[in-house]
Parts: sequence; C-alpha cells; structure tokens
Amino acid sequence: MNFNYIKISLLFLVVSLAACSSDDDAVDTATGENEVRIGFDNGVNGDDLLLGASTYINSNDEVLTINRFNYIVSNFVLIDAEGNEYTYPKDESYFVVSEENDLTEVSLKNIPAAEYVAIKFGVGVDQAKYQQGAEGQGDFLEIAENNEMMWSWQAGYKFLNFEGTFTSETVAEATNFKIHMGSHGSSLDNYREVTLDLPSRALVSDKLSPVIHMAVDANRILDGQNKIKLSEKAVVMIDEVKSPQISENATGMFRVDHVHNGENVQH
Repeated sequence: MNFNYIKISLLFLVVSLAACSSDDDAVDTATGENEVRIGFDNGVNGDDLLLGASTYINSNDEVLTINRFNYIVSNFVLIDAEGNEYTYPKDESYFVVSEENDLTEVSLKNIPAAEYVAIKFGVGVDQAKYQQGAEGQGDFLEIAENNEMMWSWQAGYKFLNFEGTFTSETVAEATNFKIHMGSHGSSLDNYREVTLDLPSRALVSDKLSPVIHMAVDANRILDGQNKIKLSEKAVVMIDEVKSPQISENATGMFRVDHVHNGENVQH
C-alpha cells in the first residue's frame, strides 16, 4: 500500500473538513441583528476642529475662527456585499450632528446581520418628511430647535449651521459670518444624498457591532467644488445661487476613515 498516498488523502480530508467548519462558522456569525454606530470626527482641512480656539486659512486667503458647526444627516441606507440595501426606518432616520453640543455619533438600532460595504445618507431633510407637517416630525423637531437647526416651522430646517468670524486681505477687522443652508419651499430644494464606500467591511451579527468612523472636513463648505468667498458675502441664508453651491460642497465634506468591527451583544 502507498503510505504517501494515504497521508496525502488524510491531509486533504482534514483540510476539507476545516474549510467546511470555517464556512459553517461564517454562516453562523451572520445571524441576528445589532447596532451600527457612525462617529463624525469634525475637522478642518486635516486639522482638528476647535470651536472658537483656533484659526484656519482657506484657499481664498480668508482666516476663519469657527464658533458653530452643526448639520443634519438623515435617511440612512446600508449596502451589503451582494448589493442589497437595508433602509433604516424613515421616522427614526433624522439626526443632528453638533460639535458644540457634543452630538457626534449616530446610532442605528436593529441592523440585520450582513457584511456591509457602503453607506448612503442624506444631508438635510427631504421634502417628503417636511411635508408631513409639524406633527409628522416627531421628536426630531424639538431636537432641531434645541440645536439651532430651525429658522421657524414655516421657513423650515437649517440643514447646515456654520458660523464664526473671519478676516481677509480686504477685511481687516474680524467680521461675523453665517452660513445657513436649507430648503425653502419646493422651488429651492437643497437636500442632497451621499454614497460612500467603506474601506473595509462593516460586520454585523448578533455578536458583532461595528463603528463607522467618518472624517468630516468643514473646510469644504466654502472651499470645495464651489469657491464661496466670505469677503463677497458674509451671511448666506436664502440665496438662489450660493445656497445650492454650498449644498453641493457639503456633500463633499464626508469621508469614511475606517471601520472598527467590535463585539457587542445588543439588548
């Protein structure tokens, strides 16, 4: 009898059984549901955002001190490795991110087990939600009001509230700036959506609860695809030209830095 052949056959059997066991384990871990957290790390052109404490220079040669950086994110969708989309329940899918009030993490509950490779979300509040009326906003209306994200109910939500002071070559004394961007009726809809690939898969199961770490660059608001000069107009609220440009810039300020897959059993 060829003992080498027997050894090779036994080795092949062991490897096959191990592979099957590994596959079974992979299937077993991809069950249940858990929490997905999204952390928003706010910065300015690669530096940490320190409200009222640091100055930042943009490509327009304007020197900014930022005192407020708040924005609304909404309508979250997670996309798995097969291209399937899980849409988070709409009535629970509106959040304020506020640097000054330490609201920098979003928690999505009861996410089905899967390997997620991309995330999609809105910047602002969509028309369908706003048209549900004040009663249809639930607790989010009060949250927005408490975080300076409302003009009034009739005027609607501020999708972005970006404030501080600046100087430039033509503005010697520190001057206040206010960038408030939102929709104003159906004629000026500045709600936008962002889709981002994850640098590594976010693994969700009854034992795995990932954290998606988002790097957010406030510099892109003025210094993005569209150049917005504060020295030309320091207060932008309802502007048919600049408001849509700012909304496009705001979609470019998000980047997924990394994904942390940790163990956590959701209760």
